[in-house]
Amino acid sequence: MRRGLTVAPFETLASPRELAELAASAEAAGWDGFFVWDHLLYTGVTDIADPWTCLAAIAMRTSRIAIGPMITPLPRRRPHVLARQAVSLDHLCEGRLILGLGLGDDGGDGELSCFGEEVDPRRRGAMLTEGLEVLTGLLSGEAVDHLGEHYRASGARFRPTARRPGGIPIWLAARWPNRVPMRRAAGYDGLFTIRFDAPADLVTVRQWVGDARQSDRPFEFIVDAPPGTDPDPWAEAGADWLLTELRPGLLDLAGAQELIATGPDGGSA
Repeated sequence: MRRGLTVAPFETLASPRELAELAASAEAAGWDGFFVWDHLLYTGVTDIADPWTCLAAIAMRTSRIAIGPMITPLPRRRPHVLARQAVSLDHLCEGRLILGLGLGDDGGDGELSCFGEEVDPRRRGAMLTEGLEVLTGLLSGEAVDHLGEHYRASGARFRPTARRPGGIPIWLAARWPNRVPMRRAAGYDGLFTIRFDAPADLVTVRQWVGDARQSDRPFEFIVDAPPGTDPDPWAEAGADWLLTELRPGLLDLAGAQELIATGPDGGSA
């Protein structure tokens, strides 16, 4: 099981430069991944950094660890713009990018409604499904002709393509036991399940997704947990990644530096 960090770029961590230094420290300490939240607003938070700017800075300060947004709400982004951003970042980090995508949520802060974005979850689900079709088509480097309810592309062909053979892995976020997003995720490269109650739930999810999959491509199961979580039960349940959360109100910059420097075993055991 690989070990990573999901970092909210808020308040004292709302600095691309500081996050890049944290990622470099994480790489030196033996962590396997460094992922950044994507929010415009967040309850109780004032300062927020742009994740894509942060990831570009992180790419330049690291050479081994996987990086990426965890997660980017595709329904509030344009899939063709995201395709260009993703491939550019993938080249910058020399093929280490993983795309974490999901529906997003209006939450208590009105992150969607504040800007006139779609708030109905069913419509966002349809936008995510259709947006993924456009996004993956453009990432393939082949010509894309698409005329849908939400997006269109007329003979568009994007080059260059990703550095990594097989393209950029796409992990989709979902909440168990919501079956529709789980089924959607089964068609891609990984499932980032939000807020499991216990490792036993992962055993059930692995079986369910295995039955739903129609591809022999590698697939990963990703879980997140607060600092101090015992990783062994998650490894035994079949997690491929355990991501330690650095969320708002939990750790300031000094606390994050200390946790990261201890490494994945000392920081989360």
